[in-house]
Amino acid sequence: MNEPIRDRLVTLRRSLHRHPEPAWREFATTARLVDEIRAIGVDELAVGPDAYDPADRMAVPDADLEPWVERARERGVDDALLERMAGGNTGAVAVLERGEGPAIGLRVDIDGLFIEESDADDHDPAAEGFRSEIGGTMHACGHDAHMTWGLAVLEAIKQSDFSGRLVVFFQPAEETGGGGCPMAKSEFADDLDYLLAIHVGLDHPTGEVVAGIEKPLAMCHVDATIEGTSAHAGKAPNEGDNAMHAMGTAIENAYGIPRHADGMTRVNIGYAEAGSASNVIAERAHMEAEARGETTELMEYMKDRLERTVKSAARMHGCRADVEVVSESPRADSDPELQSLVSTVANGVDGIDRVLPAADFGASEDATFLMERVQRDGGLATYMIVGTDHPTSHHTPTFDVDEDSLEHGVDVLVETIRELEHQHPVARNEGET
Repeated sequence: MNEPIRDRLVTLRRSLHRHPEPAWREFATTARLVDEIRAIGVDELAVGPDAYDPADRMAVPDADLEPWVERARERGVDDALLERMAGGNTGAVAVLERGEGPAIGLRVDIDGLFIEESDADDHDPAAEGFRSEIGGTMHACGHDAHMTWGLAVLEAIKQSDFSGRLVVFFQPAEETGGGGCPMAKSEFADDLDYLLAIHVGLDHPTGEVVAGIEKPLAMCHVDATIEGTSAHAGKAPNEGDNAMHAMGTAIENAYGIPRHADGMTRVNIGYAEAGSASNVIAERAHMEAEARGETTELMEYMKDRLERTVKSAARMHGCRADVEVVSESPRADSDPELQSLVSTVANGVDGIDRVLPAADFGASEDATFLMERVQRDGGLATYMIVGTDHPTSHHTPTFDVDEDSLEHGVDVLVETIRELEHQHPVARNEGET
């Protein structure tokens, strides 16, 4: 790790790609980040519970952590660091204190997905030897690129004459919406003047930059368990309370929730299971769902209607339902002032040939917790996109990034941070709050 990160963007990204870890299981990933950050040399490094309050986490798995701890130990992660991350308290925050100047936050996410990566000959990670080494798990959304950007930017700013404070949030559990809230509530989000979040691709090609997204959907993940009464399906079906039937009613009725006149709303039941045998009335059913809205208020409307729908369906069939909101995130839009600044910066970066001041997001992201926190405290935030030619969509077994975009992302972020330093404070437009 003596070689500068800027000179090994591709090898670093590929190394991270080979070892994806899902939400709250990023033990080896966090350890690798810690090693790199220590080699850079920062003024403060907080890991896991030192970076946030574990009680603020969402979507924390009840089990399945120990195999990931053991895998990290087998990869050489020392026991002291694993102990600090006990209970799945992964992720890190790195801080550079460089005198008077703006306080700037940069948020990058670090988790992978439960997807089996393709081993096809035309899939570059397989063909070039950096396919995921962990079965059923993959960096299928570009978080390996995001971590590379975070480390490279930290190194570049450390080596510059930057004046101010830079806080880099290496956030776990984005894919489950679980890690943004604790990061936003932490002391490291205090008094930030600016917050930069970033994503690779999202159907924008290499050489294109979106200076700030608009209209991310507020989102919640909901788990529902329906408890009924089992019975012999042939001899005494009338003695049972069919949890599977109740779940079927709930699913059908959920898709019938009236959409709202004030804006876009979404609901989906993505996973369902019930029953034990063909001749047994199912006594238990479980489903996992999500609700989204164009605004936080519209998401709350869908969430409340979904919960009511599930509980009503359960009662209709003599069952009872437990509905748990596993995680959620608000809507937060990019600030026009930062969009304008990023647009100007990106137009001057080599390799960038098209800059979009704004684009609708149409999906959800828990970086909005940090954006909302900074904006509420009087600062500015933007969520930018650095384009990459990806052969297939995000969250697919053949997703990959064009590695030319690695340098683009570093340059856009570093130059944006330096421009914020020079222009600080970036004034809000008159009349805006």
